[in-house]
Amino acid sequence: MNSVSGNTVERELYAAYLCDEMTGQIMLPIISERGWAPDRIFSGGIAAAVRALGAMPCPEFLIVDLSDSSDPRADMQALADVCEEGTIVLALGSVNDVTLYRDLLHAGVHDYLVKPVTADLLRAAIGAVEDTMAHVADAPEQVQQGEGKQIVFVGVRGGMGTSTLACNSAWLSANQGRDTVLLDLDLYFGIAAMQFDLEPGRGLPDALDTPGRVDGLFLERAVVKPHKNLSILAAEAPMGSIREPAEGALAHLVEALAENYGTVVVDVPRQLLGEHSDVLAAATDVVLVTDYSLTAARDCIRLMAHIKQVAPNAKVHLVANKVGAQPHEVDEKDFENSVEHAIDIRVPLDAKTLLSAAQKGKVVAEVAPGSKLGAAMRDLNALMLGSKSGGEARKSWLGKLLKK
Repeated sequence: MNSVSGNTVERELYAAYLCDEMTGQIMLPIISERGWAPDRIFSGGIAAAVRALGAMPCPEFLIVDLSDSSDPRADMQALADVCEEGTIVLALGSVNDVTLYRDLLHAGVHDYLVKPVTADLLRAAIGAVEDTMAHVADAPEQVQQGEGKQIVFVGVRGGMGTSTLACNSAWLSANQGRDTVLLDLDLYFGIAAMQFDLEPGRGLPDALDTPGRVDGLFLERAVVKPHKNLSILAAEAPMGSIREPAEGALAHLVEALAENYGTVVVDVPRQLLGEHSDVLAAATDVVLVTDYSLTAARDCIRLMAHIKQVAPNAKVHLVANKVGAQPHEVDEKDFENSVEHAIDIRVPLDAKTLLSAAQKGKVVAEVAPGSKLGAAMRDLNALMLGSKSGGEARKSWLGKLLKK
């Protein structure tokens, strides 16, 4: 959802526009617990919110009731037209419809609760908003790109969650104002577009088949964009429909991406490296995603030796993912000794948070930045891009752009 910038008058912390007294009575003690002003709860639902906010600065956090709306999508767009940058919206409504729920989330609404709401449900939703706002860094609209980054993610085994880490890293980079592209080279089973609830474009197979066509205009038409600073180049091709990439096609593609984007994140299936090591040649960083198994230790050693040979200037980061999922076959210290490289980041298993992100069609770093999993994602991003990690992010009521 798009929003317009308002004036610079100091904004209120929150406001709620409700359609019934019962919801207001449930909300009042939750507001009081936080020391928020009870006189910021108004009647009239979203229609009243649109009228009121057209003549005054929008609060940082807005609760709107859609129960009386005959066209919730149109009314939400009208609200976006009067909202300022920095507004997080929690919507309430009486319609229990999955399509409406997804449409509202795609429009930029933080969450949608179906009435009647309980005190516990509303308290948890408001707490989640507070958590999000407290952990969103005050990133500038654009940042100086500086030296370009080409980051390659490789799982030392299948099922390591490598693609999930790559998607989160790309989103975090984009959210800091860096012009970022995510290249998913799993041409048949890639999940990069799916993680953002998008259909991939159709240009990646053409780029690999005829690399000479790849330029800025080609890329503009081939990518899909879940974020104004994030582009995704991916495919979900029918099995057996793609020919072997032309010689030098991957290197040319990555080079073309680097010319058009400040940060290039490449998700590479490990089996691709056997025949197409040129995808590593220009990498500034290589992220190896592992677990603590004997097989992973063996393959870490082999992959790091290969990377040293074909990309000697790349920094190698070793990430242990899904930590706590099962007992370790190899003790962490023994693992580090055997591969002769320390574990740089430990990412915990958090199935509940992963499921919530998947249901919302968003990445963990966006929907649960305050979780331990979200903090580990930020730490990984900080390792490569120098961004603020979970422990360094300033707590503030600085807004999250009401957008999509």
